[in-house]
Amino acid sequence: MLYTKERILLLIAVGEFSVGILGNAFIALINFMNWVKNRKIASIDLILTSLAISRICLLYIILLDCSILVLYPDVYATGKQMRIIDFFWTLTNHLSVWFATCLSIFYFFKIANFFHPLFLWMKWRIDRVVLRTLLGCLAFSVFISLPVTKNLNDDFRHCVKAKWRRNLTLKCRIKKTKYASTKIYLNLVTLFPFFVSLISFLLLILSLWRHTRQMQLNASGHRDPSSEAHVGAMKAVISFLLLFIIYYLAFLIATSSYFMPETELAVIFGELIALIYPSGHSFILILGNNKLRQAFLRVHYQKGSKRGYSESP
Repeated sequence: MLYTKERILLLIAVGEFSVGILGNAFIALINFMNWVKNRKIASIDLILTSLAISRICLLYIILLDCSILVLYPDVYATGKQMRIIDFFWTLTNHLSVWFATCLSIFYFFKIANFFHPLFLWMKWRIDRVVLRTLLGCLAFSVFISLPVTKNLNDDFRHCVKAKWRRNLTLKCRIKKTKYASTKIYLNLVTLFPFFVSLISFLLLILSLWRHTRQMQLNASGHRDPSSEAHVGAMKAVISFLLLFIIYYLAFLIATSSYFMPETELAVIFGELIALIYPSGHSFILILGNNKLRQAFLRVHYQKGSKRGYSESP
């Protein structure tokens, strides 16, 4: 019965994975085609493409980990394979969060209206530093992911297997404590870009409030493009914040469950919830971006037209 539940959860994970791959691959493909066509890429498109690629990798790693746990549980007794999976999960996790934070900061500087000299100076330079910032995020993510490979050795993974057999030793407990400390530390690091995105969101609210008050003073009742841009950016940022909170809690469940006996289902369920974040946010970004939304509707319309043509007598 337990094995059947695990297979069902794995099938659900495959469905979430497929949806996430379609959404993120669509973002990357459309932006890449425009890049080739125009021989240049806008800063926002570069950020969205980097974010989509990082989430495609994150989706593959989560599904791989979930599949191994269900189909090949003996792999958890081998440290070498699990070191690789843990490293790339941590790497893609950090990349996804940092690139999403870069997107939030970019929206803030491009859309918000403040007149502080430092803000105006950074607003003027934001397009020039996007590529270097993304490369910096990549380098930092690699650096912060390296500690995962140090505390994961063959003995620890055998301890995990022994844990499920209710045969814990003092040595295993010490190794588990070191591993848990590393994982908790790395999870706490991702809270920093989260709070940066939260600050960007709050400042966007402040900018929209000041802009709306100015419009009221000018007796303008209609909604102007600046207000529309504020609302669109706030939707993208708040959706990221909410989905990241869900993902973060699910990631903690999946991580902490390794240190409790007989919790394979909890691990799979945590990874199942974690898949919602990289899968769902991609479609929110598509609907919030005019170019991506038009391309999505164009593809949907073309498929509908072909279906109608094939069904016509």
